[in-house]
Amino acid sequence: MAERPAVGIHDLSAATAHHVLTHETLAASNGADVAKYHRGIGLRAMSVPAPDEDIVTMAAAAAAPVVARHGTDRIRTIVFATESSVDQAKAAGIHVHSLLGLPSATRVVELKQACYGGTAGLQFAIGLVHRDPSQQVLVIASDVSKYALGEPGEATQGAAAVAMLVGADPALVRVEDPSGMYTADVMDFWRPNYRTTALVDGHESISAYLQALEGSWKDYTERGGRTLDEFGAFCYHQPFPRMADKAHRHLLNYCGRDVDDALVAGAVGRTTAYNAEIGNSYTASMYLGLAALLDTADDLTGRTVGFLSYGSGSVAEFFAGTVVPGYRAHTRPDQHRAAIDRRQEIDYATYRELHEHAFPVDGGDYPAPAVTTGPYRLAGLSGHKRVYEPR
Repeated sequence: MAERPAVGIHDLSAATAHHVLTHETLAASNGADVAKYHRGIGLRAMSVPAPDEDIVTMAAAAAAPVVARHGTDRIRTIVFATESSVDQAKAAGIHVHSLLGLPSATRVVELKQACYGGTAGLQFAIGLVHRDPSQQVLVIASDVSKYALGEPGEATQGAAAVAMLVGADPALVRVEDPSGMYTADVMDFWRPNYRTTALVDGHESISAYLQALEGSWKDYTERGGRTLDEFGAFCYHQPFPRMADKAHRHLLNYCGRDVDDALVAGAVGRTTAYNAEIGNSYTASMYLGLAALLDTADDLTGRTVGFLSYGSGSVAEFFAGTVVPGYRAHTRPDQHRAAIDRRQEIDYATYRELHEHAFPVDGGDYPAPAVTTGPYRLAGLSGHKRVYEPR
């Protein structure tokens, strides 16, 4: 039997929302000590969508540079992972497929399992490429994190999308077997269909996350995975950046290792740069961590990265990926920094207005104000249909 080709992440591109609320502004409005945000949870600002953008416009903005670089001939599947879907039936990826002008001979599907969905999409894609190495899969993770005003989770809100092109002989990261898996039925975070904001039990969520880390690592090692010392860095799901620090300390403790601040910082420090300025982006969060690592770390060629993907409810997966020689020629640090830096800062009153904004549900015609300047926008609602347009 012929050896299976290496499969993994061939390209990666990220986008975020138009507005930004700093945590200084948030703290000044609610009387909190800003250190609670900066040092306590590791956040400095959060992206806030404008009325004419959502998970679809961010996803299209993230995916467009990938399609421009590689073309569409080999893309046979789009997997869209989200937990802030715009429709209960139609996949958001179909709107992206239309905006980007992809061929009709394409399958499009949407996946959901809290923040784990992006990794489900990646593993789905890897399986498809192993079956037919001539094909590529566009995996998109896009989310808007939203909690009720005044709730503890409010400070962790954010919005972003990451698009990954998955294929054989990848130019960025070769994803390895095995994976370690873990599932448990817990109610640490959820959003019923009748709510626009999520519900979260913060203490339960951290506990469930760490239990899932233990379980997925145990399964990974029992299936012949790498030892702890073989990893050069770790990308953890980041509901807030300090969680990456907590998670790695917990893994070191679980493995009977001494916990050293410098060791933890070396393992996860580079992965938090983008999340600290964008906030929680749910399915995109861990992959924003990967983008930051690839964009800002010293040469990672041949280094192995550990990935811990966690989705409340809960499902977790631990897997490894090795950074490919020549990867730096394919990263997008300038694009990613520009996406963060071009955001328009808003005051707290504007943030509250945007937080409470929602289209009426009577099926009428409701155009969205033209606020954003990006390549794609949500034009409005008409006859219960969301209308998108390219610029």
